[in-house]
Amino acid sequence: MSNPPTDRRMTQPDRRRRGRRASDQRIATSKFPPASRNFSQLKAACSQCTLHEICLPAGVDMLDLARIDQLTQKRMRVLRHQALYKAGDPFHSVYAVRAGFFKTEGGTGDGRDQITGFQMAGELIGLDGISSGRHACSAVALEDSEVCIIPFNEMEALARAVPALQRSLHRLMSREMVQDHKLLALLGSGTAEERITAFLVDLSRRLSQRGYAASEFVLRMTREEIGRHLGLTLETVSRTLSRLQRQGTIRVQQRLVRIIDPKALSDKVPA
Repeated sequence: MSNPPTDRRMTQPDRRRRGRRASDQRIATSKFPPASRNFSQLKAACSQCTLHEICLPAGVDMLDLARIDQLTQKRMRVLRHQALYKAGDPFHSVYAVRAGFFKTEGGTGDGRDQITGFQMAGELIGLDGISSGRHACSAVALEDSEVCIIPFNEMEALARAVPALQRSLHRLMSREMVQDHKLLALLGSGTAEERITAFLVDLSRRLSQRGYAASEFVLRMTREEIGRHLGLTLETVSRTLSRLQRQGTIRVQQRLVRIIDPKALSDKVPA
């Protein structure tokens, strides 16, 4: 029986393949501390962040996971009222909110600024720049925050090599489009009360998904900013919140909101 080939007798392509396998193995073992090398433990550690759909898509082995993990290593602090990026800036990356709260806003063509959304920990921002190569809106921190910077070209290239990551990206982009469609429909035909209740129910649901209390939370945005998001005046937002409080559906104390009757609140949201 012949002996297995040694490195000296291996062809150059064989040596390259062996080198890549050894490199991948080093990444997989050195990237994570001993307590995190177990895949289920790593999933549990990220369970409060919806970014796990990119960082930990289903069906990914440890070697691919290590490659995905490299995408989210660079982080950035963004102070309150500071812009992460501005409308018109060149698009290079998408950002995963690790902590804090953001608003995204852009011009409407008639000189007004429309707030297109509010993003919390575990959500992605920056997808607006994919189509044109420039950001269509600005992202501003509502409180001191932290983001993961994910270079889009690298993420796109890796998604082609890791089908599970590609499917996760498609789901996230589809979800963004669905949310935009719902907001447009609400702005087009919803009453002030329907818009406010839909906003509160959606905020409660998203907080609950991250392990926070669904029935009591602090609004990180002002009433004016809520109005600019929902196409309402500051006065209308304040009056509607007061009316919902008189009805016994919610209780409002400055920015603290308590949902007293979740079912009654949900019933007010258009189907």
